[in-house]
Amino acid sequence: MHDVVIAGSGPVGLFLAGELALSGCSVLVLERDPELTSPMKALPLGMRGLNAGSAETFYRRGLLEAIAQASGVNPQAVGADPEAVMAPDPRGLSHFAGMMLAAAGIDTTALPPRLPSPAMEGFMTNLEGAESVLCERATALGVEIIRDALVTAVAQDTESVLVTAGGQEYQGRWLVGCDGGRSAVRQLAGFAFVGTEPLFTGYLAKVTFADPEQLALGFHQTPNGMYLRTPFEGHLGMMDFDGGTFDRSQPLTPEHLQTVLRRITGTDVTLSEVHLASSFTDRAMQTTRYREGRVLLAGDAAHIHSPLGGQGLNLGIGDAVNLGWKLAATVRGWAPEGLLDTYTTERHPVGAAVLDWSRAQVATMEPGPNTPALRQLVHDLMRTADGSTHVYQKTSGLFNRYDLGSEKPFIGCSAPDFRFEDGTRLGELLRHGLGVVLDFSTDRALQVAAKGWESRIHYAAGPARNDLGLGAVLIRPDGVVAWTSEPAPDRDAFEQAAAQWFGAQQN
Repeated sequence: MHDVVIAGSGPVGLFLAGELALSGCSVLVLERDPELTSPMKALPLGMRGLNAGSAETFYRRGLLEAIAQASGVNPQAVGADPEAVMAPDPRGLSHFAGMMLAAAGIDTTALPPRLPSPAMEGFMTNLEGAESVLCERATALGVEIIRDALVTAVAQDTESVLVTAGGQEYQGRWLVGCDGGRSAVRQLAGFAFVGTEPLFTGYLAKVTFADPEQLALGFHQTPNGMYLRTPFEGHLGMMDFDGGTFDRSQPLTPEHLQTVLRRITGTDVTLSEVHLASSFTDRAMQTTRYREGRVLLAGDAAHIHSPLGGQGLNLGIGDAVNLGWKLAATVRGWAPEGLLDTYTTERHPVGAAVLDWSRAQVATMEPGPNTPALRQLVHDLMRTADGSTHVYQKTSGLFNRYDLGSEKPFIGCSAPDFRFEDGTRLGELLRHGLGVVLDFSTDRALQVAAKGWESRIHYAAGPARNDLGLGAVLIRPDGVVAWTSEPAPDRDAFEQAAAQWFGAQQN
């Protein structure tokens, strides 16, 4: 019996598998597809956006360079000056309903403090490249992956979960569904899935245009919908506001795509060939909770929405890094009471906010007599300092804050990348999946107090290049600040916070 069975070997499932294995769990991944690669995962249709928060997560596990290289990106191009003591201004940005966000408009003084890091910006990746890196990592950590294994049955009791996949039965102490928007695990385990129905059918395609000069690059709102052309040759996206009525179970024919394209663009542009095509909708649904007994969900299995703004993959990576250490702690027997339940309480509001962000974008795109006025209003607001800053905070992935019961600065936020005078960075200390306590005090006030948690919390002490006025910081394995002290560390308060998140001290 494995400690954890994961259904789905996409980026979320593979990253979660690696997190669990990093913490000493035995992990089995069941994947319905027979092969790792497919044309739909490669560029251009497999293109996905990684925001700065996801880049930061990969950096903290030593994966940023490999993911960037697999994406055709120079890792140094998304980092900060290694000698800087304050973070640079934002550079790589996203869009809202096709309206691009301008970096120059962001009020950086209104943002929570950041420190320079090798991962300061997001970048474009592709599913094929990201999955190859994450699969290699998971395999190296001892994860077993079985392909061509579609989950068809799930049965659980108080001790384990029995999964039927590919005609075989597999048993695990826990099961996590990372098997996408049409998750079999979600349906078989009886999760409630609620939300809003679609307003449009979207299409992604790799085509050959007979007359490409008719369609300009970029996002283009029209009276009948929206289309997108990217610099990738023949890469086409369309949103057809048909109420989501297109039957997505039927093949996408060149004739259908041609008809939709001409209607949306209002041109007589001609497709001479369709190489690959897929469809999607803006259906926005979420499970009411992320756990039912010994079954949990992450990524698109827990929430679906339109791909507008590139939030889906990032939301799933956030789920995985939040769940991984908590489930591992539960498996290994040291999790404080209620720790696993904080996965739902912390991540469900983040997912709900992304769904609303997606709905708001759709509302500013739906064709109608009032749409141009609404889009102009949003466009104007995005050009103000407050508007630009708000959109950046919502999309960068750097500024989510979990409610950990304290209003003190930093607590519940992603930790700045503190750097000791000897050059050691927080991101490097997090690579082994342990918690970290940074002690900036001159007398190493927490060195003795940290004993007894050595297998769960790494203690590091010394002066920092910029400690942001803090005396000590306790950081969870997912990089979230759990406790701070300023300026002199309070030993009793530290021990209380460490016990809250990392259980009782070992003898």
